[in-house]
Amino acid sequence: MASDMAEAIRQLIYEKGISEDLVLKTIEDALVAAYKKRFGTAENAVVRFLENYEGVEILSKRTIVEDVEDPVLEISLEEAKEMAEGAEPGDILEIPIDPREFDLHEVMLAKQTTRQSLREISRDTLYAEFKAKQGEIIIGYYQREKNGNIFVDLGKVEGFFPKKFQSPRETYQPGERIKALIAEVSKAGPQIVLSRTHPEFVHKILELEVPEIYDKTVEVFKIVREPGYRTKIAVFSHRDDVDPVGACVGLKGIRIQNIIRELEGEKIDVLKYEADPRRFIKNALSPADVREVYIYDEAKRSALAVVDESQLSVAIGKQGMNVRLANRICDWNIDVKTEEQFRELDLGSEARRAASSLFGDEEEILRLDELPGVDERVCTLMGVAGIEMIEDFLARSDEDLLAIEGLTVEDTDILRRIIEENVEVIEEEAEEEPEPEPAEEEEELDVYECPDCHATVTPDMTNCPQCGVALSFEYEDEDATDPES
Repeated sequence: MASDMAEAIRQLIYEKGISEDLVLKTIEDALVAAYKKRFGTAENAVVRFLENYEGVEILSKRTIVEDVEDPVLEISLEEAKEMAEGAEPGDILEIPIDPREFDLHEVMLAKQTTRQSLREISRDTLYAEFKAKQGEIIIGYYQREKNGNIFVDLGKVEGFFPKKFQSPRETYQPGERIKALIAEVSKAGPQIVLSRTHPEFVHKILELEVPEIYDKTVEVFKIVREPGYRTKIAVFSHRDDVDPVGACVGLKGIRIQNIIRELEGEKIDVLKYEADPRRFIKNALSPADVREVYIYDEAKRSALAVVDESQLSVAIGKQGMNVRLANRICDWNIDVKTEEQFRELDLGSEARRAASSLFGDEEEILRLDELPGVDERVCTLMGVAGIEMIEDFLARSDEDLLAIEGLTVEDTDILRRIIEENVEVIEEEAEEEPEPEPAEEEEELDVYECPDCHATVTPDMTNCPQCGVALSFEYEDEDATDPES
């Protein structure tokens, strides 16, 4: 029957996961420490385990001498011959140490040292084992609960499943099987922190359900979550013949349905990653149908998505969740507007052209600085010369343009090409000057006499030019007029 020591050693090896050599070395070190405490040195101490760990013995190596000077390191020839026939001076003799030679304090010290060392070894071993598994999925069983935090039996160690890492959609019962991600591993304990809300948990579930992700044919660009409500997964493929979204969804949606069941009904949007931010933002706002995406400021990563009125609430989502997740997965600040709201925005020339492009309206470009791709330096030189409008530029001769300081032939050629590509120049046909109409002959006025001085008067006079009497003309019909004073 195995001794208590043998049983304890086997338990440490098989249950605690500590290597055999490490266990034996720990016990040996503790016994050597006790030997040193008793004899003042440990250089001649030997620890030897019996077969199957049935026991352990401590031996003291002593040199055989004629005259003993140090009884701890030496033994007389006479005593040596009593223990071993044929002993000669200079030989090394291993002498068993009677455990009774150790006092209680030395024995307790050895036990305490052994326990402490084995605890540290067990902790370090478990820490190293689970640290290597961090980011992996593990299965345990509900053990107990305290303040909403759940303690999970993981076999060798107890896992800690904090409330903040539990999905609000899920509930657990004692003894229930729990599949979770090893999110953190700390050396104290060690403590194994579990999570079902981490995006990496979804990633690992995807690897289990989608072979193309496991073998890297399809890769996950990014996963963002509102745990318990909605997850967005951006994927891409290294092969043109593999549809990354279709691979994740599976035939008739069977793969994605398995993941949804694992997440207790959480909504999942699988979208294709695109290098072009406009197309990626458009995909990220799914399930909304986005008409177009306009980049406000590329440096600040701000963009505008234009949707139909019926799609506005879908794009924004309940409590803004959909657009919030789209912001996070694209790493852009996305504003969502309807066509009418977009038209009402106070936009600059670039934005106005974008609006025209979005809605099919042609907006006339009149200024040089409104041309797409025009060199700002050229516009500045033109502005200094008083040339701001496209019409003014086209009206100038090459000699006039090259007279502008800093402007080159290449500058003018590039500018003309940009104008040709973006502006429809309509030359007005010279209108023929109409021939002057013949002057109408002045209508001859009727002549009358002043009733006072008989001077000649006409109907356009109000007073007689000779006597100054006031004149008044009354017409009975179109052909007869009699003047009266």
